[in-house]
Amino acid sequence: MNETYYLGAYWGARKESAKECAERAALLLSSAPRVDPAFARWFQQGRSRKDALKRPIETDAPSLEKLLSRGRDPVVEELGFRLRGWTGEHDDRDASSFDALCGGDAPRVSNFWLFDLPNQGPNADRVLSSPVLTELLRATAVAWAPDWGVAMSHAHRDLQEPQRVPKAPYVGWVTYLANHRGTVPPLPAPVRIEPVEDRGTLIILTPERLTVSNPEHVALARHVGESLTRAGLLRPMTS
Repeated sequence: MNETYYLGAYWGARKESAKECAERAALLLSSAPRVDPAFARWFQQGRSRKDALKRPIETDAPSLEKLLSRGRDPVVEELGFRLRGWTGEHDDRDASSFDALCGGDAPRVSNFWLFDLPNQGPNADRVLSSPVLTELLRATAVAWAPDWGVAMSHAHRDLQEPQRVPKAPYVGWVTYLANHRGTVPPLPAPVRIEPVEDRGTLIILTPERLTVSNPEHVALARHVGESLTRAGLLRPMTS
């Protein structure tokens, strides 16, 4: 089974201007190439690949502010700003993309930053590793100050979905929990716990790629999830 992976960060209603969102996005997009060169260039999505490659994204804050301002709902401003990008690889299997909603402060709004990650090819071979995903989730948490975040496969997410409380964090290969959720308890080897400045904690389940085809990985994620639930860390996100 060729699992596909993503990295997402999520937070509730938080009113921010296009300028504030652009500064956060610029911080992340300037940090990401230092994590891996797969994230060094981005293009606006277009009607075709050829069209998209004519529309590079400048990742400085003023340029991103212009893009974000164009991505605002003209009727319901409280829904925030939308921003999307794509890395432009010839083989889509080895490409990354991002999708973001930020600055939304309407009731029940969930702001997010989502990376869809490469799944096959040289970029995927590098990116789908514990060190790269740990640092990419760290950079995302520093830039956006989310409530929680995760790097995991879609298959692992779908496996957890039937038991998950709506708006509660998933426990993935790498999980981020903000400090306001509480203190992460001791967890069994090979799990590692790393602080993210004074913002939160990263939980890295395995040094090798976590897959649902490995029953030990699934069992470890379930055990860690149960420990975090008992500690009150996986309660649903509130606006």
